[in-house]
Amino acid sequence: MSRLYDTIEPNVIDEKMLQKAVEEQGPQEELGQLAKREGIDYKDVTELQLDFRNILKIDNLWQFVNLTKLQLDNNIIEKIEALDSLVHLIWLDLSFNNIEVIEGLEALVKLQDLSLYNNRISKIENLDTLQELQVFSIGNNNLTALENVVYLRQFKNLRTLNLTGNPVCENEQYSMFIAAHLPDLVYLDFRLVDENTVKLADIKYQYVIDELKQGEAQALAKLVEEQAKQKELEHHKAAYVEYLNGPFLFESMYAEDTEAAKLAYLPGMIIYLDSGFTYKSKFVLICENLFAYGLKEHEKREAEVSTFYECLQEAIQDSQQQSTKIILDFENDSQGIADSKLVKYNEDITQLSDMLMTLEMQTVDQLEVRQGDVSAKCQIENTGAASLLPYCRDLENHHHEKLLEIAITTLEKIVKSEFDEEMPDDVRLLFVDKDTIVNAVNASHDIHLLKIDNREDDIITKANSWSSSVIEEVRKPLRLGEQNPAQGKDKQQGNESTLSCSSFLVQQAERHQVPANVAGPLPGSQRG
Repeated sequence: MSRLYDTIEPNVIDEKMLQKAVEEQGPQEELGQLAKREGIDYKDVTELQLDFRNILKIDNLWQFVNLTKLQLDNNIIEKIEALDSLVHLIWLDLSFNNIEVIEGLEALVKLQDLSLYNNRISKIENLDTLQELQVFSIGNNNLTALENVVYLRQFKNLRTLNLTGNPVCENEQYSMFIAAHLPDLVYLDFRLVDENTVKLADIKYQYVIDELKQGEAQALAKLVEEQAKQKELEHHKAAYVEYLNGPFLFESMYAEDTEAAKLAYLPGMIIYLDSGFTYKSKFVLICENLFAYGLKEHEKREAEVSTFYECLQEAIQDSQQQSTKIILDFENDSQGIADSKLVKYNEDITQLSDMLMTLEMQTVDQLEVRQGDVSAKCQIENTGAASLLPYCRDLENHHHEKLLEIAITTLEKIVKSEFDEEMPDDVRLLFVDKDTIVNAVNASHDIHLLKIDNREDDIITKANSWSSSVIEEVRKPLRLGEQNPAQGKDKQQGNESTLSCSSFLVQQAERHQVPANVAGPLPGSQRG
């Protein structure tokens, strides 16, 4: 079932082992030898064999980010670990080791072929993220529960399964059970799944499978619902209004308020809280209004930024087109220039430089004006995002005054022995004197205000952070050597045009031996 420690000392994957393995498996011809001498970048390695090396612990594979095939078979590995960076892995062999638990494979979402043959595994688990799995070999392990195989139903692409050598295979219903529960399986234990067995299995396990499918459908529906809720929550978070579409903030104020439950027993409080348009209903309405306002402002922010980048792209393209036309016209006019016209040509280069500089500065001015509009818009929205929370604070202050008034009145009645209503003992203890009851009411009030203040600060902080990051990104295209982060690496903004124009002017100056100071300042040379 596993390999024992040899007389050879157990190994850990280190730099020396990796270097040797890569060199052995790399090309052996002249170019391959040259690559070895100059060093091999592990990022370029797609296949790696580390079998039969007495490896005890998986480690130091993080540099092989483009690895698609990894052999770690015939070692003495006890734990699956340190594979998180191998996100492109398609084929993994961990057979003939001492592994007891399936774990550490969550990041390998592209894995199609997995071998855990001949280990010490007793349960199939922790493979949920491997939805591309097609071939799974887990023979010669300690699997005993036939029902554990049902776990594999979630892998819709699984076509080849090897369980041979496990105790579970001794069950007389083994083949029939597998065929019924994994109907898309093509090969089981190195043999083609018999069609007749599949038909008999369908009949034998019809009701069990129907019930199983119903449960799976319900689970899937629940998962879809949870994913939709999570997506909606992320949208709310982007608008800084998460959990404001209901009583969440109100309930959070009372969740940590130990005095609130006691104060609710004060005479008249139940009527005050439950009658008409109550404190809670007013508070929740304000939160819901803030929620709707925040979502609306979020849409406006997204539209504003999107519009800016559209304008940016148009301005850059227009400037590039004009620059290209000017340069082409210049080249056409300068064909066959004579030495006698060299001075005039030098002047033309200077004029060309000035024209290109003017075009560039016009583009920069347009972008700066637009960037100013975006900045101002962000600041206005940030101050308005939390503008409704002061109403919650005012409402809490009013509630506090009302509660304090009822508490003082109750205390006066108790002192005068005019209070004959039933009251829990812990509540009555609050009325030993005025300071005690006032402190209890104020403590409750302070907790409520703190919750409101924290929520307000949270909204403002997130909004300001977003504003700063957007403004910073907006400014990047205005700097030499930067690019628009929203457009990707393949769309340089303006700077390619600037650098091309600069290169062109230098070439023209060198071609006709124009003195360095004649060509004048090159586009972009006066900006940081």
